[in-house]
Amino acid sequence: MNFANKTLFHSTIICTALLAHGSASAQSKPIELRFAHWVPATHILVKSALEPWAKSVETASKGSIKVVLYPAQQLGKAVDHYDMARTGVADLAWVSPGYQPGRFPIFSVADIPMLINNGVGGSQAVDAWYRGYADKEMKDIHFCLAHVHIGSIHSRKPVRSPADLKGLKVRPSSGAVAQTMTVLGATNVQLSAVDARDAIDRGLADMLTFPWSALVNFGIDKATKFHIDMPFNTGNFVWAMNKRWYSSLDASQKAVIDSHCSNEWALKAGGDYAKAEDAGREQLLKNQGHTFTKRKPARLMRGKRRWNPWSRLGLKMHRKPAKTPTRF
Repeated sequence: MNFANKTLFHSTIICTALLAHGSASAQSKPIELRFAHWVPATHILVKSALEPWAKSVETASKGSIKVVLYPAQQLGKAVDHYDMARTGVADLAWVSPGYQPGRFPIFSVADIPMLINNGVGGSQAVDAWYRGYADKEMKDIHFCLAHVHIGSIHSRKPVRSPADLKGLKVRPSSGAVAQTMTVLGATNVQLSAVDARDAIDRGLADMLTFPWSALVNFGIDKATKFHIDMPFNTGNFVWAMNKRWYSSLDASQKAVIDSHCSNEWALKAGGDYAKAEDAGREQLLKNQGHTFTKRKPARLMRGKRRWNPWSRLGLKMHRKPAKTPTRF
């Protein structure tokens, strides 16, 4: 072998080694999953659901997927999280479809007041039910899972019956709740959950439908001292994934995501979060200065038609989106 051929041979070996090293480095670098949500990093949702899910994904993927959480609307407003996942601003987003009444009419069925009274079983049931519709109604994202929490009515002044709602300004959690409140004579105020505390403090809202622990976490319990002690509404959520991000995964990574975007994880993550929200009720019961109005099951059933106009109007409303506020 002459000098020129030896030089070419050695250069070929070196280049091949460098390419192999570069390929191995590229393969060893984890794929980042940007998970956006709109509550503070210290919120119980993060500790009970998002962080355990993220850790499990990283472990199951053997480090090939790195989940990075973006809390507190860092990547966009709460109402925009579905579109953030759709367009790729986020790879995965915690979405409240109820913030956009009329856009997801099938999913909004789960918002009907007093339809669900348990957040754990409700999370599993809503997720299992909606999987049959997600590809049609949310076809521009990759559906991961759905879950719920239970909310109650909290107010600045006593609310003991439907008649007491007349004339009050209410921050509802969804279009279905807004429609109910309108029929009962209340006025709806357009606010996201993160803006609710300021509105209550400034007198822009008199009451709201909210889960128990979040009421404390957002400091709203300082202004709302009266509570109807019953499961009134549900907060319903979807984990929406960007389709291009999902498509970029290899087969083993897709298997990891598929196993974590499941009804089992809807029960685990959603159920643990629902229980954490419910725990706030016990905390408030121990605090002085709060008044709880408890409705007995028998009385609740007798009054259900009055409290829930959707039993009469729901079918009509879901055939044609109601004219409700566009943001809450």
